[in-house]
Formats: sequence, structure tokens, C-alpha cells
Amino acid sequence: MQTTRARLRALAAVSLLWHCAQAFAAYPDKPIRVNVGAPPGGGTDVVARLFADKMSGAMGQPVLVDNRPGAANTIAADLTAKAPADGYTLLAATNSPQVIAPQLMRLNFDPLKDLTPIGLALVVPHVLLVAPQVNADSVASLVAQIKAQPGKFSYASSGIGSVQHMAAELFMKATGTQMVHVPYKGSSQAHVDLMAGQVQIMLDTSSSAMPHIRSGRLRALAVTTPKRASALPDVPTLQELGIKGADMSTWYAFYAPRQTPAPTLERLTREFNAALQLPEVQGKLRGLGGDPGTLSREQFIQLQRADYDRFGKLIRDQNIKMD
Repeated sequence: MQTTRARLRALAAVSLLWHCAQAFAAYPDKPIRVNVGAPPGGGTDVVARLFADKMSGAMGQPVLVDNRPGAANTIAADLTAKAPADGYTLLAATNSPQVIAPQLMRLNFDPLKDLTPIGLALVVPHVLLVAPQVNADSVASLVAQIKAQPGKFSYASSGIGSVQHMAAELFMKATGTQMVHVPYKGSSQAHVDLMAGQVQIMLDTSSSAMPHIRSGRLRALAVTTPKRASALPDVPTLQELGIKGADMSTWYAFYAPRQTPAPTLERLTREFNAALQLPEVQGKLRGLGGDPGTLSREQFIQLQRADYDRFGKLIRDQNIKMD
């Protein structure tokens, strides 16, 4: 009797493994959705659609982008974290909702535990931009003017807790300056007022700012990464100018829900990396003013954890709170 039961259990286990293998082998057998926490046309949306287009052919199923803006870009992350872990719901996100927003607002999910990275797509520097009306041709001149005229200078961001906000906080802390924060609902709205001189400064991502820099409507005084941006080789870094501790970049990455089966995650990572290496994709990513991702999944997980701790400390030190 015991031998019969043991055989039945063994057969059941083999059957279960066979069905699981068949399910994994069939993946994907329907369209895949990529949630994006930003509106159409923004940097995250552009990157998401670039990879979705290339991965559609490789996966043999449509990869569709679903824009879900709102709540500091965390709505899309929340939907993805709570979706079935079957590889059919993914997330394209930046460090804003993944490591900054959790420090400022109560979320119904844990970005570090409930979302598993697929890969790092792009890293872009922030650019210190000034309005055409600002009479400063260097960072030193700008800092001197800000210190000499307390309360006159204001800076734009894409909202409280945005990467632009954090970049400006790092800059003020490093230079000992104070400016008035004017949050907007996105970079495009902020650019309008910046070009009109309603606000004087913005530390925006190069991916959003490049068209206005190239047209001459906004001036770039510095970039916030340790090395110069390939798209702005003549613009110095803040470190070159002697300003330490203000390094800031925005990264774009793809995620799947926690507990996504290993074979499914491996397939997604493989096709993501294959798309990342395509010359056309590399060219378009560099056209956004940044550098294509080079970190492995494990290295990116470490970067995300380090950024989470870094911004948590900045927010506490500067007493930043959501309105």
C-alpha cells in the first residue's frame, strides 16, 4: 500500500512539473502590458515604447504600453505590484516612484520587495538650466547672485518628491543657497514658465531638456553627473566646478511583479538585454542625452537600494514633506 501511494505521489509530482514546464514553454501566449506612471510623450513613456516595440517581435506577442499617471507616478507601480506574477504585466519606471516617493507618502506596496527588476534601460544626467533673463554665464556667477538676493530666485520641478526636486535640494545643500520651490505637474509645463522667466532655474533631466538646450531657449550651465554628458560635451560637471555632493541622475528601468517564475523572468531579461544592445535602440537612448544601461540585474538591485537609502537621508535632513 505504501509503495502504491509513493508511486501515486511521484506521478502527481511529475505531472505537476510537466504542466508547469508546458506553461513556461508557452509563455507568452497573449499580449504583455507595460504600465507607465507618466503621461504619453514623457521620458519614461518614450523609453517604454522603444523597448515595447523591439520586444514585441522577439516575444511573438504585442507588448503594449498603458499610461497610468498620477500619485507621484506610483499608480502604475501599485497596479504592477498587485498584478498576477505571470509575466503579462510589467512596469517601466524611474527612481522617482521607486526610491523617492516611498520616503514621502504611504504606499500600499513595497517597491523594493514587491517589484523585481528586469533590467536597467537608461541613465540620464540632470542639467542646471537657467532662464534667458538670468544674467549668469557660469555656476559661480549664479550662486553669487542667489546668495546676494535672498528670496528672489525660484526653481521649477515636476512636483514635490520628483527627481528634479531632489536635484535642486542637493544643489542648494552643496552650495549653501536657498531658493523658492515652484512645483509643476510635469517638465513641459515647467519649461514654459522657465523660458518666460516666471521661474529662474531648473535642474531637469537631459532627456526632457535637450530640445530647448539645442534650440537655445534655455541655457545649460552644468551637468550633475561625475563625468560630462556625451550629448553635452562642452558643459562642465558640478564636480569640475568644485561643487561636491550634488551628483544626480535619473534611471529608467523595467520591472515585473514579485514571485514572477524564474523561467519567465529569465526570458524577459534576455529579450530586454537583446533589445538594449540593438544599435537603433542605443542610438535613440543616447539621443535622449543619457547612456544606455550597463549594469546586470544584481548590480542594479544594489544601485536601487543605495539610492533608496541616499534619498531617504536627504529627505529627512532637509525636512521635505508632501503638501
